[in-house]
Amino acid sequence: MRILQVSAELFPLLKTGGLADIAGALPIALMAEGQDARVLLPGFPAIVAGVRDLVPVADFHAPWGERFGLRAGHIAIDGAPPIPAYVIDAPALYDRPGNPYEDTARQPYADNHRRFALLGWAAAQLAQGLDAAWQPEVVHAHDWHAALAPVYIAFARQANQPRVGTVFTVHNLAYQGIFAPWHFAELGLPAPAFHINGLEYHGQISFMKGGLYFADRITTVSPTYALEIQTPEQGCGLDGLLRQRSGVLSGILNAVDDKVWNPAADAALVQGYHTPEGRHMAGKARCKAVLQHQLGLAERPDAPLFILVSRLTEQKGLHLVLGGIDALLAQGGQLALLGSGEAWLEEAFRQRAAAAPQSVSVTIGYNETLAHQLFGAGDVTLVPSLFEPCGLTQMYGLKYGSLPLVRRVGGLADTVVDSTLEDMASGEATGFVFDRFDADDYERALRRAFALYDRAPDWRRVRGHAMRRPADWGTAAAQYIAVYQQALGTT
Repeated sequence: MRILQVSAELFPLLKTGGLADIAGALPIALMAEGQDARVLLPGFPAIVAGVRDLVPVADFHAPWGERFGLRAGHIAIDGAPPIPAYVIDAPALYDRPGNPYEDTARQPYADNHRRFALLGWAAAQLAQGLDAAWQPEVVHAHDWHAALAPVYIAFARQANQPRVGTVFTVHNLAYQGIFAPWHFAELGLPAPAFHINGLEYHGQISFMKGGLYFADRITTVSPTYALEIQTPEQGCGLDGLLRQRSGVLSGILNAVDDKVWNPAADAALVQGYHTPEGRHMAGKARCKAVLQHQLGLAERPDAPLFILVSRLTEQKGLHLVLGGIDALLAQGGQLALLGSGEAWLEEAFRQRAAAAPQSVSVTIGYNETLAHQLFGAGDVTLVPSLFEPCGLTQMYGLKYGSLPLVRRVGGLADTVVDSTLEDMASGEATGFVFDRFDADDYERALRRAFALYDRAPDWRRVRGHAMRRPADWGTAAAQYIAVYQQALGTT
């Protein structure tokens, strides 16, 4: 099949979160399965700089009248075939300071409705033959930034043209692309699209709702999250629509790109390691010692190192981590954090690091190399989220033998098995799981992590289980291919 992946970001060119990792790995996995996959990306500076040999393909007009260009090239990936890529040439919309979505004051750009409507519009133009040399059979749009692609394609379908199937993937339902109703006129959609059975959401425009309503098939990034978003608690106001469309909704668990996340061959680590039957782990001890020195932590091999690589928001359970630092330190642990987000959380963690610099390290921002080093050195990866569609952090922790401590929700529930006596005996245990989103349940999980760490043979056994847990993209790609066939009506 000819499959067009549509995303606002893609690793290794541009990354603000897990979406980029998935957008970068899935096309490669599809190509490995014999599919003809390409990607469509907005022309952010990092993307333009990273796509090789860009050449013009065509010009096209946006719904509001401006003329833009489409260029094609390829993304070189170490150890994998290059990814064919289309890039929207629109510097006035995409070449700006700040991150892709916000200005330097962390305010959403006022014309984000245009910037990301153009991404969906360009996908629909490709579906209608904008590139005479290649036309997709399936358009797969990721998250709200690309959500108008299925909408534009649905309204452009004609009986005498080949049908292009559409798939829309929800990576996080909480971020929906909500805009004022007066922007609807700029989107180039007919009036019926702004309707309760369409983009209208409490009098406003919801890009996310449009994708959910008009896509032929909907996926999300874990089986448990696919069920959770059909409930009022986690449906973010769209649970009714998702229940209505439950027949075309499925959860496909994210995977981990072994070329990027592999402790045996990770260039960011001072020494690689792997775990056939629990051996060859000296490299992890070396990584821990070097990182402790690098971060100014006490160089104690006996101190369990808890790591946190995350956006700093209450959704991620960071107030639980903050409130539990005293208990963690009292039991002899260390904490190393990498992330950014809400200002009060950033400052609160900074203060804790200043008060105990040999036990707590806080790095505000994001650094890909340091993230790899943290997983390589860490003993426990903290992911105590209120909700978590899939979560890649705990999956990186599993791969690197940094046992995840998670709340039983979304993809965390699908990927981490609690270290109960029964699951340890069966070889299923891979980490620590708690249920209630409160300090007491979180701190009980912390105590269980310390207790297992003190039993070295049991710790090594669970760590080996975690590192051997399958997380391959081949399995996920096969599931996506089945969904694409359903979108085309071929199964």
